[in-house]
Amino acid sequence: MSDTFKAALWMSGAIVSFSAMAIAGRAVAFELDTFEIMMYRSFVGVVIVVIVSAMARTQHQITRRSLGLHFFRNAAHFTGQNLWFYAITVIPLAQVFALEFTSPLWVLVLSPLVLGERLTRSRAIAAIIGFIGILIVTRPGATPLNAGLVTAALSAVGFAFSIMLTKRLTRTETITCILFYLTTMQAVFGIVFAGWDLDIAAPSAQSVPWLVLIGCAGLLAHFCLTTALTLAPASVVVPIDFIRLPAIAVIGMLLYNESLDIYVFIGALLIFGGNYYNILTETRKKA
Repeated sequence: MSDTFKAALWMSGAIVSFSAMAIAGRAVAFELDTFEIMMYRSFVGVVIVVIVSAMARTQHQITRRSLGLHFFRNAAHFTGQNLWFYAITVIPLAQVFALEFTSPLWVLVLSPLVLGERLTRSRAIAAIIGFIGILIVTRPGATPLNAGLVTAALSAVGFAFSIMLTKRLTRTETITCILFYLTTMQAVFGIVFAGWDLDIAAPSAQSVPWLVLIGCAGLLAHFCLTTALTLAPASVVVPIDFIRLPAIAVIGMLLYNESLDIYVFIGALLIFGGNYYNILTETRKKA
């Protein structure tokens, strides 16, 4: 079995996991707010990370040398994920996923500030192409700019900061260390923000399986994506990841009677085009 085929199988797992998380998020949104969802999701994540690290005997890799960086990385991810969970409840899933694909483009724009990387001509072109795609998806002026579109777009910015800070952490920390602080810190964030009004809702028996699914799917999606990138170059993995958009559009149509908006697909193609153009350019430079 070739590495490319293995990468495609891992990406299939990521696509299923991301889609499952969106469905589960909608299922529990009727009784839990986004902070409570993130809190319970993180509880599940902590249990999984502790058990797996104990089985793999990697607990010794958890250090305290980059606590500040862990804090800002997880604050960014916590913010982005909360905005994402809100967006999936108020706008079509396809729109949320299309705007989520702009995260790599925000990385291109913001990496000179966060990582000290140079904004090259090709990266600027990729960002401009992606920005045009955003305008087509949101269509300001033609359609009302609602809270769902704004939060979906801002969630991509939060994810971009998370990606950049994770990249900095990988220079010194292991995946066990990063995942441990990801789950524990965001569990604390969830408790603080969910309990600021002294009213944390307990999940019903019907919601508990959905919350477990959210916790498992979140970790599994990123594990599958990371594994796929170790087996095949990004120029192969990214097009496979893009299948998430038509897949979630069909799910939205079948489960929630959401219409298939041609502008979302046109805009998403441009966003994908900007991402892919940058990947091909960077790959050629390295070659």
